[in-house]
Amino acid sequence: MGKALIIGCGGVASVAIHKCCQNSSVFEEICIASRTISKCDALKEKLSAETKTKITTASVDANNVEELITLIEKVQPDVVLNLALPYQDLTIMDACLATRTNYVDTANYEPEDTAKFEYKWQWAYREKFEKAGITALLGSGFDPGVTGVFSAYALKHYFDEINYIDILDCNAGDHGYPFATNFNPEINIREVSANGSYWEDGQWIETKPMEIKRVYNFPEIGEKDMYLLHHEEIESLALNMPGIKRIRFFMTFGQSYLTHLKCLENVGMTSIEPIMYEGKEIVPLQFLKAVLPDPSSLGPRTKGKTNIGNIFIGKKDGVEKKIYIYNTCDHEKCYEEVGSQAVAYTTGVPAMIGAMMLMTGTWKKAGVYNIEEFDPDPYMDALNKWGLPWKISENPELVD
Repeated sequence: MGKALIIGCGGVASVAIHKCCQNSSVFEEICIASRTISKCDALKEKLSAETKTKITTASVDANNVEELITLIEKVQPDVVLNLALPYQDLTIMDACLATRTNYVDTANYEPEDTAKFEYKWQWAYREKFEKAGITALLGSGFDPGVTGVFSAYALKHYFDEINYIDILDCNAGDHGYPFATNFNPEINIREVSANGSYWEDGQWIETKPMEIKRVYNFPEIGEKDMYLLHHEEIESLALNMPGIKRIRFFMTFGQSYLTHLKCLENVGMTSIEPIMYEGKEIVPLQFLKAVLPDPSSLGPRTKGKTNIGNIFIGKKDGVEKKIYIYNTCDHEKCYEEVGSQAVAYTTGVPAMIGAMMLMTGTWKKAGVYNIEEFDPDPYMDALNKWGLPWKISENPELVD
């Protein structure tokens, strides 16, 4: 069918690459590119014997547009799957524009010097991508990503209008460390320590970090504490869901994580402001990342499940309706299949599916789009096929 260039070789990329190799009728060729080519080569060696997908590797600095253009021109991919850092979204988009290549990512752009993630920088590329005749698919992870597809699916099949969405992200996994993050520590801690916010009646309501707490009884998991965070899919869903009155995002955290995080904040270790140390400039959060466990090392240690989904309240034929669409994922089964824990798995599988939607032409329109702007049905079918089966609960427990 075609060729994909995958930029990045961390935990999420590893899952996506495993899944591309399982789906070799679509991904006939992939090129894995990263600044550290040895990681790409190691993954190629591991997978080459068990897949029909032809795998090549390359070294690239994802901050360097010219390097990216040279690589894309050499590989000639049908799609570039960006699984690098959110700071690098715009350079990769620039390279895709210059080479007229379709683009997919899992997280929106975030400037390195401020903990602010929003879509305005990438939405600014809409006209350029449309004129170039190529597609940029934004946020094909789980949240953002599958949560947007769930929303489009609910609107298409269950509602005439959706008034309330609560997105719930529960990780009930236990890795045995007193403090570690399940994905890039720098991104994770920036996200969690920022102010929260939610969308209500056409405006953003800002909250202090971890100010709003709820307890929710998650299917297959049980009761967990969860906290309201700002999350980027709220921004696009607020525009793309007719009838919407409020969207909130909640994520679960254990007490040990929160206690350690507060202590680290109090001593300045979560700061992104550079400081001088022994004649060198360092960023405290980047130093903290260097001493924390690598998320990719958590796979063999992690037990338990994740549950991520959306509670919808809306109207169908004038009658109020409530449903919960969700996925549960088992950490140990994910590790057995692809060598990664469920947090990386639930992002890496949708990354492959988003790339597949563009590779096969199933989703095709020039411009920059969020994932809920396409027909959700083929994506929902692919989730069931490729390892993230979903369930629908009618009249679920609601979040007050």
